[in-house]
Formats: sequence, C-alpha cells, structure tokens
Amino acid sequence: MARKKAHTPEEIVAKLRQAEVLMGQGKTVADAVRAIGVTEPTYYRWRTEFGGLKLDQVKRLKELERENARLRKAVSDLTLEKVILKEAASGKLVSPARRRACVEHVVRELGVSERRACAVLGHHRSTQRKAARAPDDEAALTADIVELAKRYGRYGYRRITALLRDAGWAVNRKRVERIWRREGLKVPPRQPKRGRLWLGDGSCVRLRPEHANHVWAYDFVEDRTREGRKFRMLCVVDEFTREALAIRVARKLSSADVIDVLADLFIARGAPTHIRSDQGPEFVADAVKGWIEGVGARTAYIEKASPWENGYVESFNGKLRDELLNGEVFNTLREAQVLIEGWRRHYNRVRPHSALGYRPPAPETVPLPGSQIGSRAGAAVMAH
Repeated sequence: MARKKAHTPEEIVAKLRQAEVLMGQGKTVADAVRAIGVTEPTYYRWRTEFGGLKLDQVKRLKELERENARLRKAVSDLTLEKVILKEAASGKLVSPARRRACVEHVVRELGVSERRACAVLGHHRSTQRKAARAPDDEAALTADIVELAKRYGRYGYRRITALLRDAGWAVNRKRVERIWRREGLKVPPRQPKRGRLWLGDGSCVRLRPEHANHVWAYDFVEDRTREGRKFRMLCVVDEFTREALAIRVARKLSSADVIDVLADLFIARGAPTHIRSDQGPEFVADAVKGWIEGVGARTAYIEKASPWENGYVESFNGKLRDELLNGEVFNTLREAQVLIEGWRRHYNRVRPHSALGYRPPAPETVPLPGSQIGSRAGAAVMAH
C-alpha cells in the first residue's frame, strides 16, 4: 500500500478553514474532522501549529523559513571556511605543490570534502587531482645547473640559462629559476639601477658608442697578493661591443705603461675614435695625451669625482672584482696575471652579457644545436 503524501502547509490551513466553516454550520468536531479526512489528534496538532493563520500568512512563513535556512547555511559555510583557512599552512600558497599539500592536510584534519577545501583555498580541482610529473630530463638538467652554479658562484639563473642554451639545452628561464630556487641556490643581489646623467656643458657623458672601435674606456683597479703587497690592473674595454680588450697587471703602472698597452692594442685592432677615462695622473699626463693625439685618436675625460660618467668600464671593474678578485687569494704576482688573463678570456668568449641578449662579447665559436653538456657542464663552458 502506497504511503500518503504529506500535506503542505497551504493544504493544512485550507482544511482547518474548512473545518471552521463546518463547525460554524452546527456540525460537531468529529463530523468536521471526518469531513476533512483526518483524525482528531491530527486536527488538534494542526490547529496548535497553524491555527489562526491565513493562506498568505502561510506563504510568508514558508519564505521566512527558507530565508532562515539560507542564512544558517551561509553562517555554517563561513564558519567552515574560517576553520579551513586557520588549519591551512601560514604564508602564501604560490606553488601548486604547496597548494596540493595544504588541501590534503585540510581534508585529513577536518574531514571536509576535497571540493570544499579546493574552493576555499582557491585551488583548482584538476590541479589537485592530477599528480605532478617531473620531465624525464629533470635530473640531468638539475645536475647541470648545480654544476654551473658551483663553478660560477656569482652568476644568477639568467646567465646560467644562457650557458645551458649554448650547451644545447632547450630550456626557458622560468624552468631554470624554478629548479634554482628548489635547490636553494643563491641569486646574487641585483645592483640598483642608476639614471643616466645628461649634462648641458658638453661633458663626455653625451658621447655614446655607435660602433666597434668608436669609444674605448680604461681605468685602474687595485688588489693585493697574499703577503699584503699591492698590485694594479689597467682595464681597457670597448664600450660598444663590451669586450675586455686588455688587463695589464703589475706592481706599478705609470703613464709609460699606459702608452705601452695602448700601442699593442692600436697595432692589433686599429686606433679608436675616442678614449674615455677619468682625470687620473696617468691619463692626463702630457706624454699620454700627446701620444694619443699623435696616432689620430681623441681623449674624452669625465668630470672629476663623477665615476658614473665612465659607466662601462666601472661596470666591468665591478664584475672583475665580484666574480674573481673577491673570491681568489693570489700567492704571487705571476699567479694573479695568469688567473686574471684567464678570466678576461672567459669574459669575452663564454660569459653571457645581459646587455647583449645573454651572449658573450666575442665568442670564438658558434655552438651546435642539440649538444647537451650533461654532468660535464663546467668543462664544456670554460677552458682557460
């Protein structure tokens, strides 16, 4: 026998109103109850719950009940979301791996559904359901990145990416950065950017290199050998190509040594149009100025106490100190000469330069595509 369908509130009120009419006509309660088709206990229960209500009031009551149910559910959901967020790990969940782990933790600890945890934490369920799979070459690439980072401790992941591409890896910067951070490798601090200085008095800062051998720049750098004795380095760079043309290393360097270095470079490469320098005594000496003018070049001196006007060679000096001088102890002057010259060749032939699209200033060979370096990363990218 099929179970009778429960009466709706509207039907109950209608039957109660019908019973009131019948009793108003002189019928007894039993006759009225029998007429509406219910038992007396049901009639009295209905009258206790819905007595005195009209049909429009019942509809309003149902709306209030539905609204109350929605509010209770909203409060419950907000409370649950607050509990989920409190249970989640502190900090930003920026990586898919951290989000997956956090969702699993919330589901395990609070017993909520995976769908609810993903919605609260802003994590797409497809990412949660699909297990992460590392590429087949992940281990080999990681080994090469670590090897290059060990060899070139002051290189960031951008230059490491350029070296990997030269060795044949088809890899983008973001993947190298992800592995770099996962392995805990240190990214060198970025140098603050400085605005260019444009003076109105015709200062040489307005002279911009336009082609190779247009503007050379040179400057001195100092360091010490193990016993504490000083030695000097005369660095000469081509501002357009960024190539380190020479680094002369000696205990003392005078104006005669400056002429000797320039003479060797002029014979090998030709005379540049301009030579930029500060106003140090070795550069402003009459012998140096007269010799440079005698071979057809012109001097371009920066303002006093304004090293930023000679930015190309100053930047080169900073890289030389950061990547070599600060990390080496030179036992003898001869050792310093050999190591510094080896670094200069590496700087020109191998080291990626950011201003040149992460290409070296003067590469000797063009790398063939598809030749991976494997675990011999260091040997493949640097040979002094």
